Amino acid sequence: MSTAQHKIGSGFGAHSTADDVLAGVDLSGKLAIVTGGYSGLGLETTKALVKAGARVVVPARRPDTAKEALAGLDGVEQDVLDLGDLDSVRAFAERFLASGRTIDLVIDNAGIMACPETRVGPGWEAQFATNHLGHFALVNHLWPAIEPGGARVVSVSSRAHHFSGMRWDDVHWRTGYDKWQAYGQAKTANVLFAVHLDKLGAERGVRAFSLHPGGILTPLQRHLPKAEMVERGWIDAQGNALNPSGFKSPEQGAATQVWAATSPQLDGMGGVYLEDCDIAEPAVDGDQSGGVRAWATDPEQAARLWALSAELTGVNAFA
Repeated sequence: MSTAQHKIGSGFGAHSTADDVLAGVDLSGKLAIVTGGYSGLGLETTKALVKAGARVVVPARRPDTAKEALAGLDGVEQDVLDLGDLDSVRAFAERFLASGRTIDLVIDNAGIMACPETRVGPGWEAQFATNHLGHFALVNHLWPAIEPGGARVVSVSSRAHHFSGMRWDDVHWRTGYDKWQAYGQAKTANVLFAVHLDKLGAERGVRAFSLHPGGILTPLQRHLPKAEMVERGWIDAQGNALNPSGFKSPEQGAATQVWAATSPQLDGMGGVYLEDCDIAEPAVDGDQSGGVRAWATDPEQAARLWALSAELTGVNAFA
């Protein structure tokens, strides 16, 4: 089956919900890990997977908040994980691996967006470190449980990858920090990660996908001043979402990552970027309304990022 960046006519679209794409899909006996699965899109993803029969592990940076959000959901367990702290990532993975279970689905959903310049770990730029390096380390640490299950790994990117390719000469933005370009680089990294993971994992039965979930008002916007969101036309002065901005509901926003993780339509495929519950087309130069940029699917850049990430995090399941 071809893995080219072209639509396959899934029958779903921008208005499909996570429940829609799971209709008729039985996930009984499947185990999923959903980072950030207690807030925004992550919470809707967790709810949909549980409804379809899966058991979901939700690692959370804010365990008390997670406990409250997930109360009453059967089939969910939670643990502590801070993606910006590699010791926390390793400790979570060790606890999980000690349970002896295999993983069927990994949805790297958690992230931060357009935050003020922030440093974590050994001075790493927080968006690149949290959104990419933390998930890179997590998947590599969990590989002994991912490979046996022939898991699908889903890397939640964004159309914001159009904002910036990899800034190879300064990935940590030591100079000239721009919160949106830094977010764009991190989202490009999410796509490149899936490209190379799929190349490495395909012969072992592990496939990887990346995606743009759509524009959705969630706690992801917590670092943005209200005035900026009003200026961008996202909300009005009272804080209400503006329909012309094209925002999806959280249930619609969760659909593409759930589809990526579970759809039989994607069997035998991988390494592609998705949007609106289908494979995305290549982006057209000068048009940021959709599609995937060539810099985000370049296999050479994907391999380069993998090598850099392994060097920075000190973990590489394929070394």
